[in-house]
Amino acid sequence: MYTIGQVSQMCGIPVSTLRYYDKEGLFPHMERVSGIRRFSDRELETLRIIDCLKKSGLEIREIRKFMQWCAEGSSSYPQRRELFENQKKTVEKEIERLQKTLDMLRFKCWYYDTAIADGNEDRINEMLPNNLPDDIQMLYDHAHSDDED
Repeated sequence: MYTIGQVSQMCGIPVSTLRYYDKEGLFPHMERVSGIRRFSDRELETLRIIDCLKKSGLEIREIRKFMQWCAEGSSSYPQRRELFENQKKTVEKEIERLQKTLDMLRFKCWYYDTAIADGNEDRINEMLPNNLPDDIQMLYDHAHSDDED
């Protein structure tokens, strides 16, 4: 069992946030000893799930609904599965968006490395848009693609 201060230090979460999560009902099974919150490994795992769901874009009220589904038992497995599937898709789309951004940054680093080495952009402009080195062409093509799912 851990105190709120210990959990705050272990997880890097402010005490005020842990109190807020508790107030919002995200720790339905947490024990209290003389009114003092005692966190178990169960609550630590709950914090990991809360962190995952928050990072995937869910708000606290949606996470609270998930916790309610957990309390309902096996009858809510389909809803929980759907929630995680939806959040997985959201994260995959964000990763793809970030990958395109990273590819553009990599392309532009190559672009300016080449321009600096040559002293101008003439050779690069002759290669654009379809005669770049293969690895750079892949970056360029992906960064300039319009495929939005």
